[in-house]
Amino acid sequence: MERTFKDQLDRKIRLDGRPSRIISLVPSQTELLYSLGLGSEVVGITKFCVRPSGWTRIKTIIGGTKQVDIEKVRSLKPDIIIANKEENDYEQVAILAKEFPVWISDIRNLDDAVEMIGNLAEITGTQTAADEILEKISQNFPENRVISKTKTCAYLIWWNPMMTVNQDTFIDDMLRRSGLENVFAERSDSRYPEITEAELIAAAPEILLLSSEPFPFNEKHIAHFQKFLPNTRIEMADGEMFSWYGSRLIAFDKERFA
Repeated sequence: MERTFKDQLDRKIRLDGRPSRIISLVPSQTELLYSLGLGSEVVGITKFCVRPSGWTRIKTIIGGTKQVDIEKVRSLKPDIIIANKEENDYEQVAILAKEFPVWISDIRNLDDAVEMIGNLAEITGTQTAADEILEKISQNFPENRVISKTKTCAYLIWWNPMMTVNQDTFIDDMLRRSGLENVFAERSDSRYPEITEAELIAAAPEILLLSSEPFPFNEKHIAHFQKFLPNTRIEMADGEMFSWYGSRLIAFDKERFA
């Protein structure tokens, strides 16, 4: 029986029953599909879909998140493709959407992530597993949690050029829920604005977080920034924890900076 669903861009897709052949173009949503118990249904993933460990060896790799092998996708004959507005290439997704049902997420905050999990559960018939995940997420992020004191923070995602995040991002929402005030939250030129060392010094964050992805910051970068931010606490941040908006939210350590 044909069913109709709306994605987070308010697009309609039509499916003939529960999908049994799924392709995921989004690493965090690939991990979610695994957590929903869809191990056998997922037939294709990107090379960046490193969770769960081992899937890159047993699933068909259809390229990268922004460099999808269209012919390989066609060969897998998917019932549905799971994509994301920000992480995937618009033109490639548009090509695929002409041939296959493509469900697109658009995640800016925790509420969007919760909605996405519920929607994918409805599509795939995995409501019971999703309810367990969502209950654990709600326990990890209680609505009545009060943060007594916040610390100012800058979060870097790229090195050259230096790039950070503004308030219209999932990362910013995770920072706030950790008791951190993003010093570049009000930047309106881009969701991921470029900044200079002078701007970082002027912002004088109490904490500087260097993300492990998409740019692989490491200890040498901590030493670099410490030279001109001597009073700032500089740490590496697990990029998956701050930017993966699926079942990884269960393990997010919001108390780390309390």
